Amino acid sequence: MAAEEQDQSDLEKRIIEAFEVFDHAGNKSIDVREVCTIVRSLGCCPTEAEIQEILVAVEDQETSGSVQLDKFLPVMKQIIQENRLQPASPEELLKAFLTLDPENKGYLTKDYLSKAMMEEGEPFTQEELDEMMAIAIDGETGNIPYEYYINQLMVRITDENVYELAKKIKPPETPNKPTISQLLSNL
Repeated sequence: MAAEEQDQSDLEKRIIEAFEVFDHAGNKSIDVREVCTIVRSLGCCPTEAEIQEILVAVEDQETSGSVQLDKFLPVMKQIIQENRLQPASPEELLKAFLTLDPENKGYLTKDYLSKAMMEEGEPFTQEELDEMMAIAIDGETGNIPYEYYINQLMVRITDENVYELAKKIKPPETPNKPTISQLLSNL
């Protein structure tokens, strides 16, 4: 098997393995409510609106409320190969924290960050906020030293992420579309 075919197979295998964790009946079908968890377990960071778009693309129309692997796999593979839904880079995270810290103190208070995460943009749930704070808060000061927190988030996993696998796969060739001038010259 060529290296590219192996990479293609590895990416598909990762998506299938994530899907199968929630395929409790072993029938290559999951409950539609599990899609968000699977997508995030693959290292993707979708907004709620993006999750809804995925659901529209993958939900089984005949069996409402379920998603079949044969429909889910190509959609997720395409999303990953197009580098959509990638997590923010450390630089983007730092820029966001610096925006919240105009005095450049190097930290945010728990109350301030909690309020921002619950009220601004796409709000966190209380459970998501509690999970974040468990990692982010410095036990001695009670504040969030955000550069340290970003480093905690960026700990390198020894296994390649799905986006690294996708980079190794050559995108499918698309036929050359004629330019407008070529189309006009044929008239």
